[in-house]
Amino acid sequence: MAVYKLFPDKDSFIFTEVPTANAGYDEMLELGSYPVLDVGQTSRFLIHFSDKEIADVIDNKIGNTNFSASLNVKLATAYETPASHSVHAYPVFQYWDGGVGKYGDLPTDKSGCTWRFATAQNTNSWILPHNAVSMSSGVTGSYNDTFPGGGNYYTGSGGYNLHTSQSFETNDNLDLNIDVTNGTLLHYTGSLLNNGFIVKFDDDMEFSLTSSIKHKYYSGDTNTIYAPTLDIKWDDSSYVTGSLSVLTSAQSVINLTNNKGTYPDLDKQRFRFLARPKYPTRTFTTSSIFKTNYALPSQSYWGLKDEYTEEMVIPFDTTYTKISCDSTGPYFDLWMSGLQPERYYRILVKTELDGATTVINNDATFKVVRNG
Repeated sequence: MAVYKLFPDKDSFIFTEVPTANAGYDEMLELGSYPVLDVGQTSRFLIHFSDKEIADVIDNKIGNTNFSASLNVKLATAYETPASHSVHAYPVFQYWDGGVGKYGDLPTDKSGCTWRFATAQNTNSWILPHNAVSMSSGVTGSYNDTFPGGGNYYTGSGGYNLHTSQSFETNDNLDLNIDVTNGTLLHYTGSLLNNGFIVKFDDDMEFSLTSSIKHKYYSGDTNTIYAPTLDIKWDDSSYVTGSLSVLTSAQSVINLTNNKGTYPDLDKQRFRFLARPKYPTRTFTTSSIFKTNYALPSQSYWGLKDEYTEEMVIPFDTTYTKISCDSTGPYFDLWMSGLQPERYYRILVKTELDGATTVINNDATFKVVRNG
């Protein structure tokens, strides 16, 4: 599998409306900018992925540092979305506690990070630019006189640009898919302590007095399939056709040959295809012409869809989901441990035949079961 999904071990959103309230166990992560009693408010969110799990993917599944990483967070609801805006992500400078609070808890929960404090029980204030003596080079935080706090974060370190963003225009899909490759690499090498990432709106969009902008995203505590992920991607493809002919006709049959139907969430599975013309040319041979395998075109890709929701869990990607080929035929590898267990998935193939792009959906489904 050239796309491996890691799930967060903690996340929380922090908000000025109640600057000492924790929301680390809320089902939502919020980005907001809105007024309350003529005072501009804002909300941001923090998210963290395990050092051990990041290292396991890079060391044991990729074997090198030639990868990309993106923060993938699904939108639940959006109110008063501006026509044009950006969302920004930075590695967090300071350690923070996730907590078990929820938005609106009474009494206010203080078990983790808040707008004003990084750690539980309102201890350890966020270190901010106005007390920069405690800050490292390349670290900042947007200080607000009314609401001191809001996290701190790296903009750059060791020649790496650590500020990344995603821009949106009217009618764009508002799901987040932000490149965090540099931050993930420096977390892996230990050049930066892994305190996760902070996600926020543009500085000049926060603390609005005229708009009530609220974007709510699914958190790691959601009871849906839409939990946020760190998607680590690499090219694991190999294309050697050997003596195989390359399939060219749109009148073709492309089927999986070794789908067991059920897999534990522990292993890597190699899925193999039988690809052949639907109406093969008859030849004098001792074997069935219907069992002769072909290579798929080199521009062929696999994708993975959730069978129930029909959401693309792993979309087609021209770099990271290429279908490989060896002397036996076409194949790809999939790490089951990077998928949510107790769900059914469908394998799709995208290729070019007879000069036209086509997507093959042959009901190739399987289930991932927890711990086998």
